Amino acid sequence: MRFFEDLSVGDTYEYGTYDVTEDEILEFAEQYDPQWFHTDPERAEEESMYGGLIASGWHTVAMTMRLIVDGYVGDMESLGAKGVDELRWWAPVSPGDALSIENEVLELTPESESRGLAKIKTTTYAERESGDVEKVCSFVGLSMFGRKRDE
Repeated sequence: MRFFEDLSVGDTYEYGTYDVTEDEILEFAEQYDPQWFHTDPERAEEESMYGGLIASGWHTVAMTMRLIVDGYVGDMESLGAKGVDELRWWAPVSPGDALSIENEVLELTPESESRGLAKIKTTTYAERESGDVEKVCSFVGLSMFGRKRDE
């Protein structure tokens, strides 16, 4: 288990991959973001400026969170988060993309004897079926981690 003190400003971690499927895009969108370019593959291919079905940006953030937990936070004494700043969607995510992330520790602030706050920039990348890699999402998370206790 890693703690707040195990982090250093400037640390960078890379994690992935998450394979995006059409079924998952449709399921998420039907429940949470039922706009036609997320829910209607035929119409999206014919009419959208994206050239086909795309994932909701909120779905992209949810898939990113899965990568964060599986690759990083799951091994930390995580206490949740205080928020997210600077959320940006740079490019759409499509079926067949493989997502990966990069985390960079920007700032560390001890908040109490038991907790510290880490400001971490997360960037999500999509490897396209063509092999090209593109930045699709970024944000700065305000994550709380437990501090080491003297035993």
